[in-house]
Amino acid sequence: MILYLRLLKESFAFALNALRNNKLRTLLSLLGVTVGIFSIIAVLAAVDSLKKNIVDSLDGMDKNTIYLFKYSFGPTDVEEWKRDQFPHVKYDEFQFLQKNMDDIDKISFNFFTGDQTLKYDENTVNSIRVKPSTSDFFEIEPFKVEKGRLFNEAESNSGTSVIVIGSEVAEGLFKGGEPIGKQIRLYGQRYTVIGVLKKMGENAFGDTNDVAVFLPVNNIRKLYGDNSNLFTPAILIKPKEGVDMEEFKAEIANKMRNFRGLRAGEINNFFVNVLSGFTDFIDDIVGQMNVFGWLISGFSLLVGGFGIANIMFVSVKERTNLIGIQKALGAKNKFILFQFLFEAVILAMFGGLFGIILVWIIAMILTSVLDFQFVLSAANILLGSSLSIAIGLISGILPAISASRLDPVEAIRTGM
Repeated sequence: MILYLRLLKESFAFALNALRNNKLRTLLSLLGVTVGIFSIIAVLAAVDSLKKNIVDSLDGMDKNTIYLFKYSFGPTDVEEWKRDQFPHVKYDEFQFLQKNMDDIDKISFNFFTGDQTLKYDENTVNSIRVKPSTSDFFEIEPFKVEKGRLFNEAESNSGTSVIVIGSEVAEGLFKGGEPIGKQIRLYGQRYTVIGVLKKMGENAFGDTNDVAVFLPVNNIRKLYGDNSNLFTPAILIKPKEGVDMEEFKAEIANKMRNFRGLRAGEINNFFVNVLSGFTDFIDDIVGQMNVFGWLISGFSLLVGGFGIANIMFVSVKERTNLIGIQKALGAKNKFILFQFLFEAVILAMFGGLFGIILVWIIAMILTSVLDFQFVLSAANILLGSSLSIAIGLISGILPAISASRLDPVEAIRTGM
């Protein structure tokens, strides 16, 4: 063990000497390893960060939540022109499912809309996301109230002109003043503010309740009806705990088919999207991104491996005389082999370390500049280090073997 520790120490000294005495040559040779490790770790860190932000965005939501509407979360066999002809879900379909399915825990009818402008006296806020819904929506998605309250079932059913606003909307309209009880203008109507949501920040989808407002969907239905092109309706369903999801989805599909009068053989003109299915779709994309990153990085690592091998062959040639002397003094082939192999590994680890440091620096910069949390995990750092060691072993094995097999007399004579 002491012998190998001494070998490691000497190899580390030789590697530092190579970096010190041949800076340009060594750094150029290590550039391939650096770029390769940087590419792999950067891609993995970006993908991990994206996945973490998506998971955090869905935190608190039941992964079995179903989005029932005319669009699909993922790829589908239905042609696009057919999907475009599908009818939107209706409020009476929402009521039908609400009354005729026993395994529903919560169900809400929602409109997805474009951004709008809100006004209060002389203050105006633009690009605000309006989210009309029934009251159960607040129990399907997580909401935290800073002031006031959310609208209740009675207000939801009657379509009362009340509104719940995000934190940035409140700041923009009221400039730190008290918003509760004030009336703001939207769609040419006046709405009484009954609640302000806690600040949450932007999620991985670019969505945030900080710049959103919520009002009873029946209020919008009274204004625009059920067939306005301004809105995309959807039914959100949260099943009871322990329900068999495949059976539950099939029951929803059967109920919808019967309600819409679809005949046997006709395709469903709606999609039953499960939130967990969306996360599976994201996982597939993440997997493809990882493969793409590995393919690109593999070429850089190949170049880096050749660079390390080149350094080691040059090092063997430069130290031929020293190798001969070591052998003449009784050094075994194994000693010489491990000496050069350790050196190759250390050089490769230098390249990998530079790559990891670059990823860390860029991640820190992007995290501070963008509203997005980049994560460089310990697992990715360990992966980068392991790859560096593997590259060093593979690249250094041939030069190390050639050094260990040198004849001591010939080595001393050649090096003189």
